[in-house]
Amino acid sequence: MFGRIILVSLVAVAMWALLARDSDAGGSARSYRVEAGDTLWSIAASSYRGDPREGVWKLRDANHLDGSTIAPGQVLRLP
Repeated sequence: MFGRIILVSLVAVAMWALLARDSDAGGSARSYRVEAGDTLWSIAASSYRGDPREGVWKLRDANHLDGSTIAPGQVLRLP
C-alpha cells in the first residue's frame, strides 16, 4: 500500500515536471539607456525601492558587469 502511494506520487511529480510551463507572470523586461553622468548607484536609486546597494548588485548581475563602469549609450537590462 505504501509503495503504491509513493509510485503514484512519483508519477504525479514527473507529469507535473513535464507539463509545467512558464506563465510569463514576471512581466516584460525593462531596459535603460545610460546617459552622460549616470552611475549604477543613480540608476538603482531611481529604479528600485530601498537600499540602492541591492539595486546595484541586481544591475551588475543582470548585465554581467564585472565592475561598476558604464558608458553613455550602453543599454542596461533592468531586472
